[in-house]
Parts: sequence; C-alpha cells; structure tokens
Amino acid sequence: MKLLKHICILLLACTTSFTFAQDEDAVQFQAKVSKKRLGLNERLRVDFQMNKDGDNFVPPSFSDFIVVGGPNQSVSNSWNGKTRRFTKIYSYFLAPKQMGTFSINQAKIEIDGQEYKTSPISITVTKAIEKPEDPNDPDYLLQEHIHLVAEVSNTNPYLNQPISVVYKLYVSPTVGISNYREIESPVYNGFWSQSMDDQRIKAQNGTYKGEDYRFVTLRKTVLYPQKTGKLVLEPLSLDLTIDVPTNRRDIFGNRIKTQAHRTITASVRTINVKPLPEEGKPDNFTGAVGDFVFSLTTTKNSLNATESLQAKIEVSGQGNLKLFELPKLTTPSTLEVYEPEHQENVRTNMAGMQGNISDLYTVVPQYKGKFPIPPVSFSYFDLKTETYKQISSDEIVINVLEGPVYAEADNKLPVSSNGKQPVVLNENQFAFIKTDSNFTAIQNDTFLNSTIFWTSLLGPLLAIPLALFYRRKREERSADVTGNKKRKADKLAKKYLTEAKKALGQKEAFYVALEKALHNYLKGRLNIETSDLSKEKIAKLLSDRQVDSQVIVAFEAILENCELARYTPITNVTMQQDYDKAATTINLIDKQIK
Repeated sequence: MKLLKHICILLLACTTSFTFAQDEDAVQFQAKVSKKRLGLNERLRVDFQMNKDGDNFVPPSFSDFIVVGGPNQSVSNSWNGKTRRFTKIYSYFLAPKQMGTFSINQAKIEIDGQEYKTSPISITVTKAIEKPEDPNDPDYLLQEHIHLVAEVSNTNPYLNQPISVVYKLYVSPTVGISNYREIESPVYNGFWSQSMDDQRIKAQNGTYKGEDYRFVTLRKTVLYPQKTGKLVLEPLSLDLTIDVPTNRRDIFGNRIKTQAHRTITASVRTINVKPLPEEGKPDNFTGAVGDFVFSLTTTKNSLNATESLQAKIEVSGQGNLKLFELPKLTTPSTLEVYEPEHQENVRTNMAGMQGNISDLYTVVPQYKGKFPIPPVSFSYFDLKTETYKQISSDEIVINVLEGPVYAEADNKLPVSSNGKQPVVLNENQFAFIKTDSNFTAIQNDTFLNSTIFWTSLLGPLLAIPLALFYRRKREERSADVTGNKKRKADKLAKKYLTEAKKALGQKEAFYVALEKALHNYLKGRLNIETSDLSKEKIAKLLSDRQVDSQVIVAFEAILENCELARYTPITNVTMQQDYDKAATTINLIDKQIK
C-alpha cells in the first residue's frame, strides 16, 4: 500500500508540473486598469499586457474618454534560472468625458499568426472629487502654478491660410520641475503641418495672466488648414516630475523635497476655418493662397526641327506653394512636349512658406515654321485684399528655321455628308472560312493498348514513389525553420501589399497597410522581434546581411513616408509611387540579402 501511495503522489506531481509548464507557455493577453471607479476630474490608466511579442496591435476606440497620454510601450525580459519571462505592455492614460458607466472595449493583437482579444472592462465615473488645497499637494501645485498653453496665431483663418501654434510650459518661480516627458504629441487632423521645433530648450522669463512666470517653448508648428469648418487641435500631454516640499528639514534647516509624477495636458483648441469666397473666383483657380509672382519663359525662341528648348512655368512668393497645382502648358500639335520636371525651392518659417516652384517642359518642334505658344493664366487669392487676382503670360512664338514643311495629309477616300468615311467592302473578305470537312470518329471501342489502359495499369505504380517523394519534401520543408520564416514573411508582405493596393486613394488605410507590409516582411526575413524595429537597428541588420546602402536608404525613406503621411496631404499619385517603391525595395532586399 505504501508503494502504491508513493507512486500516486509521484504521478500527481508530474501532472501538476506538466500543467504549470503548459500554463507558462500559453499566450496571455489581458487588459488591466488602475481603478474601476473614478471622479470626473481624475485620470485612468489602462494597460494591455501580453507574455509573448505580437504584431498589428489594435486598441479599442476609447470613445467615452479623452486619450491624454499613450500609447506608451514597455518591454521587459527576466530569467529565473529555468525559464525566460517576457512582458510587453501598451499603456494609455484616459480622462472621462462625462459621468456614467462605460466600457473599455476589446483590444486585438496577432501572436504567432493567431488573433487574441482582451475582455471588456466596466468603468464607473462619478462627479468630480474635491481636491485638497494643501499648498504642498502635487495636484494643487499642478492646478495653480503649472500651465501648459497652446498659443494660436489665428483661430479664424481662410482655407490654406497659414497659422502658427506654439506650446509653452509656464512654471511659477515658487515651484520646481526636475524633468518632463512628452507622452502624447499634438495631432493636426485636417491641416498640412510643418514642425519648426528648436532642439535647444531655453528657459525664459515671462508673465501668465499678469503674474511672473518662467516658461519654455516646447513645440512650434506652422499649419495650413485643408478643410473648412471647425477643426480641432488635439492637445499636447506631458508627464511632469514635480519637486514637492515636505514637513521634514535637513541639517541645515532647508525643507526636504520629494518628487511626484503628474500628467498635464494643454487645452483643446478649435480653429474655425473660413471657405474662400465664391464671388469673383476664376475658372482656373487651383487653390493658391498668398502673394505670388507668375511667369512663363523659354530658353530660346529660334531653333531647328528636332532640336529642343526648355519652357518654364514658375510661381514665386509667399503662400501655400506646395499645396496647389501649376497651370499646364498648351502648345500646337506641331510641337512635341514631354512631361514636365517639377522643381521646388521652398523654405518654411513661422510666417509660412516662401520661395518658388516650377514645371520645366522640354519642347521639340517637328516642322519648319512659326508656332505660337498661347498665353498661360494663373490665379490666386490675395489675403491682404481678400480678393482673387489673375496673372497671364505673354504669347511666345517659336521660330523653327530648318526642318520639313508642315502640311495636312491628303485623304483620298470619299467622305460622306456627315464627315465620316464609308466602309469599303472587299470581295475576298470571307475567304478564310473553310468549306471542306474532314470528319473522324470521336469514340474508339478498342480498350486494350489504349491510353486509358496503360494509365490505369501504370498509374498506381508511379503514384507510390511520387507520394514518398512528396512526403520527404514536406518533412524537409517543415524542418526548414529559416525557410519557413522567409516564406511567412513573403506571404505577410504580399497580404498587406495587396491590402495597400486595394486602399489606394484612402490615405490612412493605405499607409497603415503599407507600414504593416514592411514591418512584417522584416520581422520574418531578419528573424527579429517587433520591438527591435528601430531605424538604426534595421539599417545595421540589413547592412550586416550585405544589402546595398542605397536600398537601405530607400527602405528607410518609405517607412518615413508612412509616418509623415498621417499629418500631410497626399495625392493618389504619391500613394501609387510609394506603393511601387515599397514593392521594388522588398524585391531588391530579397535578392541581395544573405
């Protein structure tokens, strides 16, 4: 009996260990919140935690909350001597919009090719909680002595009129801040934006609401509104480390300070964008707003046939130079014109864009003679006078000295009264139709020595070695870990490239799919985790695998375009170009990588 008892205990221990091992290997993806009940003036932290690295993380909408911070990503690895523990967390900081009971919906992620979802969490929001007015309380210091302000130059601009937004952090001289960290960048949906940030952060003296403060300028951005109506500037959020005095003192009698972390968010700013007036709008208006000079010039006016000249359409001045189309060059059919080369020489400051843009056409005459290039007109909206202005170039005559004489070809076919040529019938037009027949029997009653006979006889014998060969190849393919990862990478890249191609014309969906295609390809091809996909890491890994430096630069440029495209207006032509570049670059990496 004792022996039987020991055997049972041993089996139970083995079963328990096996179960624990299975539980450790199982994928865990869950949502955690800092509190399930909070006041209207409080903040909520939500963590989405997983024990294995994943791809294509999709957070919930947070429609009932304002996202004041996040997503912040953290990765940790630990080793207890036996097993490796991996933890990855996406963190969000939320502010409730109103009182009530709300739900943090499901988040999704792909881990090892399978989709996982978190469970919804119910949150109850009560009325605002009264905060203590202790002068040394961190919340009181944050509310009364620290202010994050978004200064907007013009809250009621015209469409495509430049405005500037400057984010400043004001701190009272009586309060100390040892550090700050940006946790949520401003979002400029509906605007073309150009950052003017200065890397040198310098504290300055100033005033806020009539009181003396110290301040630093954190961000400076020039915006061009691309939509009319009310547009919202999503705020900047910071994590502040505040020096808070305590009741304790050091040996010299100075008050000892402790540190507290608090989140501060700039107020949401709304921009009311006025549409451009319809009265007096020229038919050729393409959206130019500012103060411009227009010209049409040619490199020469006299030349021989088959020689070439350059025709340049140029707009210079101050305004939205990158955000409108130049007028097209119109020429007689006797002049062969090639697609223009677009050139930009534009600089941006806090007042907006300045410089010039141009289209350079190559023109080749085909015949001798004098051929006029008609005047080209350009129109723009002048912000100073709030009226439309139109500029037209002079007519340019191209004198072709040597070449064939231009003349219309003779048409010897009779022409009907409506200007169309009648159809002329050919008496031999049905000569290709066969009139003789050669019938053969479609059924053969002889089975012996027929194709079906030998196929039925030899087919099973040939199928056995083919099946064995197929099985061996399948086992070799399954054992090829590197090859399988490469094939998976190619499959994922093709999948998301296909999605990107389907989404052409839809900026957000297109660039999300394109970025996923690039990331998933690299992850499988280079055998790296998603957390390692930094710009420097990618460049080093590709260089170590002997990928050409120009291809690496092209790959980095495409990834940068995917990021910038979310904040800048993009045309369908640009999206098509980025798609072609991505497909070509992936193909080049596949050929060069070793």
